[in-house]
Amino acid sequence: MNNSVRDTARLLGAGLRALLVLTVVCGVLYPLLVTGVAQAAFPNRANGSEVTSHGKVVGSSLLGQRYDKGTDKKGKPVPDLRFFQPRPSAGLGSNRTNGVNTRYDLQVSGATNLGATNTDLVKAVGERKKWVSETYDVPLSQVPADAVTSSGSGLDPDISPAYARLQADRVAKENRLPADRVRRLVEDHTDGRTLGFLGEPRVNVLELNVALKDLAHRQGTG
Repeated sequence: MNNSVRDTARLLGAGLRALLVLTVVCGVLYPLLVTGVAQAAFPNRANGSEVTSHGKVVGSSLLGQRYDKGTDKKGKPVPDLRFFQPRPSAGLGSNRTNGVNTRYDLQVSGATNLGATNTDLVKAVGERKKWVSETYDVPLSQVPADAVTSSGSGLDPDISPAYARLQADRVAKENRLPADRVRRLVEDHTDGRTLGFLGEPRVNVLELNVALKDLAHRQGTG
């Protein structure tokens, strides 16, 4: 009996020591090591790929955001046309907007999962296409797909170069800036395919708008 008690005590002691060692190694030392390496080698990415403007963090280059100047009488956001607009956000599951995440709610990520023939989706795309056409004075046939559809995550920070170029003249007018300077900003902020063959060319909306505000500030119009 005494041997059984001693064996049990020895096993419990060994288990507690293993628990303590693994807790220190896996719960303290390893996270500190990984965090230290990340902060030393990739500080911007480790901190969320923050984008700053005049010393203030204005967002992350990995997450889209809206640029509105308020809401209309129905509570719908009114886009601020001084800025380049992102693609729509229309994921599911937001408690703030009647079950559909239309405002880049970072607590909710996902697509609508609506099929191409779904009447709600067809109606939303048609309305968005008409708005883009009228707002930026372009034919309906020239409205890019990403201007009227949301991404799989609903939080896409990028738009196509075509959609950015489409907005350039109106943005220049709203900011009282030369159109050619704003178009040049779009070209300067257009990234090619990753590794030359993955994905599509893209423009990060937040980074483009930060550069736009800097240009407007230098020109004395912003």
